Amino acid sequence: MWAQQFITLKPRTRGFHLITGEVLAAISEVRQVKIGLLHVFIQHTSASLTINENADRDVRRDLERVISSIAREDFPYDHTLEGPDDMPAHVKASLMGSSVSVPVRNGQMQLGTWQGIYLCEHRNSGGPRSLVLTLMGE
Repeated sequence: MWAQQFITLKPRTRGFHLITGEVLAAISEVRQVKIGLLHVFIQHTSASLTINENADRDVRRDLERVISSIAREDFPYDHTLEGPDDMPAHVKASLMGSSVSVPVRNGQMQLGTWQGIYLCEHRNSGGPRSLVLTLMGE
């Protein structure tokens, strides 16, 4: 079985946002898969995806602080036409990645007990974000 859905996430503020529920709600075919893989891809260069702890909100704040210290806005970038948060957002997106893949077994994503899928919004006002969800399995 192959299934693919396109979803648009509502605009979010800069930071790390759990989107596991939105992803699952958008691709109900997951429940039919005995064994497979769900690939989630973001169609943007200033936001990214990752999998990390879904329980403690401090993790999300700490991730934002650390990634922002790595790609600072006050660095002397050449690409500045789209504002001071744009080029650092591109750097952060390259470091974090544009996709995640999650195994599916018996109709459920096989995330660990404390894992969730995050949208990593690297712009102050990034706007809506588009995802492509591709499910393959039997």
